[in-house]
Amino acid sequence: MEALRQDKRYTYEDYMNWPEDERWEILDGVAYMMATPNVAHQRISREILVQLAAFLKGKPCEVFAAPFTVRLSDDNVVEPDIVVVCDKSKLEGGKGCDGAPDMIVEILSPSTAGMDKLKKFNKYLQAGVREYWIVDPDGKVVNIHLLDSGRYTITAHGEAETVPVSVLDGCVINLSDVFAET
Repeated sequence: MEALRQDKRYTYEDYMNWPEDERWEILDGVAYMMATPNVAHQRISREILVQLAAFLKGKPCEVFAAPFTVRLSDDNVVEPDIVVVCDKSKLEGGKGCDGAPDMIVEILSPSTAGMDKLKKFNKYLQAGVREYWIVDPDGKVVNIHLLDSGRYTITAHGEAETVPVSVLDGCVINLSDVFAET
């Protein structure tokens, strides 16, 4: 991810004033241009989104796909690949999610893997994201991080598994379908 002027601190206000055709994230006040996802990334995102949306139909939680703004704080604004929000009050401004969503899914790409595994991991933990999935298209593995007593516990799941979504009681994601076209 390419950073914009690291000598300047950016905020949510800056983010809201950038051109809509540009995708940026802000982490600790540093703005990073987002990479354009490849076809495998988009297929994985679509399948997870479809499975979550089918489960959530008629339920109070909602699922959103990028581009979708998540404001963790004034100087931490991200656009995760997939977001599940159960607290409707976090959506009241109509500009995304204000505060930690219940679940975030990030799909790795070579240019964003370090950011997703380290910087965003720590920001999501600090903000209180209850469930954070890191999907590795190359390894066909999903690392699931569950918030427990202020820390993430991690489990790894391979492409042949069906895994539960902890924040959505009764929801399971079939990883063989997620990785079928990659």
